[in-house]
Amino acid sequence: MKYLLVIMLFFSQFLYSQTPFGKEPLAHTFSIVARDKNTGEMGVAVQSHWFSVGTLVTWGEAGIGVIATQSFVNPAFGPDGLNLLREGKSAKEVLKILINNDEGRDVRQLAILDKNGNAASYTGNKCIAFAGNIEGTNYSVQANMMISETVCPAMEKAFLSSEGLPLAERLLAALEAAQTEGGDIRGKQSAAILVVHPESTGKIWEDRIVDLRIEDHPTPIIEMRRLLKVHRAYEHMNQGDLEIEHGNMDKALYEYGAAENMFPNNLEMKYWHAVSLANAGKTDDALVIFKNIFSQDINWHTLTPRLIKPGLLLISEEELKLIMDLIK
Repeated sequence: MKYLLVIMLFFSQFLYSQTPFGKEPLAHTFSIVARDKNTGEMGVAVQSHWFSVGTLVTWGEAGIGVIATQSFVNPAFGPDGLNLLREGKSAKEVLKILINNDEGRDVRQLAILDKNGNAASYTGNKCIAFAGNIEGTNYSVQANMMISETVCPAMEKAFLSSEGLPLAERLLAALEAAQTEGGDIRGKQSAAILVVHPESTGKIWEDRIVDLRIEDHPTPIIEMRRLLKVHRAYEHMNQGDLEIEHGNMDKALYEYGAAENMFPNNLEMKYWHAVSLANAGKTDDALVIFKNIFSQDINWHTLTPRLIKPGLLLISEEELKLIMDLIK
């Protein structure tokens, strides 16, 4: 009975210690907010031993800025911070307003970067060690509940030394560096990367250059590296679609070929490469690829004649018959 009372007392104190922060989730984690000084693109990336960390931690808007809110997360820091940036306030001004108005500031961690590359970050004095942040021109890195105090310096070094790469790849390099140093003391579970344009087009789907999340995975950063490569390949695919729409078959051929080179076993990428070859009058080359695809998945054979009506496959009836006759 004595031991039971001790256990009950311990958990009652633990639960009481959480009550000032309500139902706010824990996202003990490491993150980076950054801007590419050459393109003006802004991004935020995060990894944590917490499910779907990108849902609450990462915030960004083209032409406005990016925000990471973590530790005992105050989700309102995201939309409220973007609203304040939209009013023309600097990153440091926004951070000061948000932190001063938050009674849970001692357990918060927050990083803000505005469209001019001004960064501001904060680590509450009750964040779990190792915890800290490093600010620089066009970036801020921050972490809490890390296994080592070397995490933030490693993230900063990785970001600065990767200049010349696309911003998303630089953000990922920072996450990889943090994990190499040991990362979150609890382990790994989820990650997210968001990159936005320097100016808004008014179309969110165009303003977000990269928007990837790993919700639950044993090695989320490794999986993020794979997904980012897939994303780059599909950028070529999307550009290929656009070139077809504009009637630029040679350019479409180049884009589909670039995507296929990145993922040579992806049947869809092979398929649209074959379609672009056929549209460019390179029927013999297209037939070789079509035959390989159809032998692996007959559904692509079924799909092919359906491309004629919408104008995606611009070939004669004789050429279509050659393709369809690949499967008897």
